[in-house]
Amino acid sequence: MIFKSPYPDVTIPDVPVAQFVLERLETYGDKPALIDGPTDRTLTFRQLAGAIKRVAAGLRQRGLRQGDVFAIYSPNLPEYVVAFHAVLLAGGVLTTLNPLYTVDQVARQLGDCQARYILTISKFLDNAKAAAARCKVQEIFTFDPVEGATPFAALMQGDGVVPDVQINPAEDIAALPYSSGTTGGEKGVMLTHRNLVANLVQYDGITGMDMVSSVDRVIGVLPFYHIYGMGAIVNLSLYRGATIITMPRFDLEQFLALIQKHKITRIAVVPPMLVAMAKHPLVAQYDLSSLVELSSGAAPLSAELAQAVMARIGGSVIQGFGMTETSPITHVYNRGLASTDKRGSVGPLIPNTEAMVVDTLTGQPLGVNERGELWIRGPQVMKGYLNNPEATAATIDADGWLHTGDIGYADEQSFFFVVDRLKELIKYKGYQVAPAELEALLLSHPAVADVAVIRSPDEAAGEVPKAFVVRKGDVTADDLMAWVAERVPPHKKIRRLEFIDAIPKSTAGKVLRRVLVERERARVLAQES
Repeated sequence: MIFKSPYPDVTIPDVPVAQFVLERLETYGDKPALIDGPTDRTLTFRQLAGAIKRVAAGLRQRGLRQGDVFAIYSPNLPEYVVAFHAVLLAGGVLTTLNPLYTVDQVARQLGDCQARYILTISKFLDNAKAAAARCKVQEIFTFDPVEGATPFAALMQGDGVVPDVQINPAEDIAALPYSSGTTGGEKGVMLTHRNLVANLVQYDGITGMDMVSSVDRVIGVLPFYHIYGMGAIVNLSLYRGATIITMPRFDLEQFLALIQKHKITRIAVVPPMLVAMAKHPLVAQYDLSSLVELSSGAAPLSAELAQAVMARIGGSVIQGFGMTETSPITHVYNRGLASTDKRGSVGPLIPNTEAMVVDTLTGQPLGVNERGELWIRGPQVMKGYLNNPEATAATIDADGWLHTGDIGYADEQSFFFVVDRLKELIKYKGYQVAPAELEALLLSHPAVADVAVIRSPDEAAGEVPKAFVVRKGDVTADDLMAWVAERVPPHKKIRRLEFIDAIPKSTAGKVLRRVLVERERARVLAQES
């Protein structure tokens, strides 16, 4: 069956995204738009709008032409947002890079998208230079002045005359973030101007819940290079007039201090950050009473963890769902539409969006409360993968359905529950086991501070669930495995458990399962040799 949004469809303006956002910026005047957390450097909405126009003019004067790709390789800064929209206003295409990328990774992305410009910080300049030398990059900029690169301030010398660029919103690419998608390997995700504008107005169409607005102060801790930070924090917050306090990376103590100092009202987070907020002793030292809502995405969030955070710090914890390939939002939890509290749900579909849940073996559509792969269709779905028609065809079918690679189901109210990634499911003797479900269970144990569950190769079963646990109490591996076994069916038992000092995580706070998978693979190979 096809699941529909409970909200009426919205009209999507046929305008470029920078123009669309700029029109809003100028209405908020001298209200702070962006504040750099570490330094308190501030840009008002009026200053932000003016800076975007000047930099767009400066880019055109330095040779950027419509369709040219401009790369940003930097942590979160207020000026990142200036560069983002200036590139789009000038008719360019923006690609964003993880600031932790190595020279090889930077060169691979720059080469794949044929970037002509790269903007970075002095700390990363050597990497940027080495990568640019292998590609067709013609100029390197840095946010902070340093010898060997053009200072970003030079672009601010533009006359502010908005370039006359004819953009086709439905066809022209605005952003080119990279994602592994469902088929492996990093690929450029072609998001059009219409994709990004659609997702903003789709959010406008959600009714019956408290939404981010001009009274809010939002913390920009999730990286802006990622679609979650780019879309759900930067574009959405500015479009709605909220103030963003930026952080260059996630540091729990600084994060808590900034919430207290700026009286942050809303935060977009990932589940590992919520684990820290539920369990870390530092949290008790700060006043977090200003928080109204914590919105979680990027990985499944259990109802138990959501409740634990709410019980400790107050505020509402909800989750949504989206992907780089969907610009990013497709679902948002709405308590007002739920017959009961469903904190484990990502919520119903947002306006103009449809979904199916499909059997992973037969490809047949499933019904209510049946688990399968989630497929999405809507105006926020990407144009495709850059220079990769095979991966595009494997992800978006002839009927426009995006195959997400996520496993989930919809209940009787069409509230969706996402349980794990298809490629991360553990196949134990033919049974499918979702790591996120076991992680949520283990996190409820008082002696567990953090956990990640992965597949571990096994000769008899094919794969077995293995838990990597950071403990905070006196407990043995056998104790924990027995405790889990009492609460799950036999095929979901934790069969192996290893204590470690810390779960490896990205700059966004997401668990790096691949690091643990590689570690486990090396262990198995060592045993076999």
